[in-house]
Amino acid sequence: MINHPLFVRREPEPRKVALDSCARRLAKSLMCVSLLLASAAATADGPPVTTQIVDLANKMDGVHPGFRAFHAKGVVVEGSFKASAEAAQLSRATLFNGSSIPVTVRFSDGSGMPNVADGSPAMPRGIAIKYHLPDGTDTDMVTNSFKFFPVGTGEDFRDLLEAIVASPPDAPKPTKLEQFFGSHPNAPKAIGSLPIPDSFADEEYHGINAFIFVNKSGQRQAVRYLVVPEKLVHLTPEEAAKQSPNYLFDELKQRIARKPPDSLEAEKKLLFMPTNLAAGIELSDDPLPSVRAAAYAVSFGRRSQPSSASSRPDNMNGHTSDGATHLSTVSP
Repeated sequence: MINHPLFVRREPEPRKVALDSCARRLAKSLMCVSLLLASAAATADGPPVTTQIVDLANKMDGVHPGFRAFHAKGVVVEGSFKASAEAAQLSRATLFNGSSIPVTVRFSDGSGMPNVADGSPAMPRGIAIKYHLPDGTDTDMVTNSFKFFPVGTGEDFRDLLEAIVASPPDAPKPTKLEQFFGSHPNAPKAIGSLPIPDSFADEEYHGINAFIFVNKSGQRQAVRYLVVPEKLVHLTPEEAAKQSPNYLFDELKQRIARKPPDSLEAEKKLLFMPTNLAAGIELSDDPLPSVRAAAYAVSFGRRSQPSSASSRPDNMNGHTSDGATHLSTVSP
């Protein structure tokens, strides 16, 4: 079962990353970022920042009809979640009352490219969880392997993507990306916090946004989510390079029993929204969940177009057509 410690955590001190040697690797990783943050308000001379972010993602990773602009390569599984007694003390939300809650879960690579190699360095991996509550409503939890996000606002993220686009390998030094890193030192540090897992089940996933839990007594507690595996196992870049391009997905299939193939259909319909919250969980003054949700909505609208769906590969590049895999619990 997934373990969800809920707490206010301090930002870690990740290892320092040398800009000179890692700028291009960091740039590639930041193309893959799924937690896309932007102001939803349109400006007088252009589209909303959320739309600009999705447009920039399409420039970097290409347009792939029918796929998400971020975390394009994924697999859907089903299972159940049961909270510990301690969780109910923090929040009155139904999902923490100790009953068995059915869930739909999507594991994914962070790139916008459907065929990205699973062992690619400096790339986040993600797990998004949709809890199906007894009253027929859902609540979502979106986490990834970033320990903290590279920037703090939608505008900064837009500017970061623009810097990446303006920094091809032959760009004069210092590149726009290097200049951005110089003024935003947390960006390269965030990428330095991304290891390469040996399995989706052996990775730690962070909810990089803050929320407020409210318990039955009305007490309020700021929290971030942390999904912790039974064991944490990472590969070196050299070990990862020896793996097959789809080793994370292949290994997951071997772990869990499969049911009839319907993951492709589930992929089309699923939309995980960080702002889709149950009673007892509230938004904090963190600006990012709302702008993430706006960017996801832009991406969902584009991939849901009939022309996009019809042009999508039948086998989802070999990763999702052979089953929305069903679990008795969500493992690790």
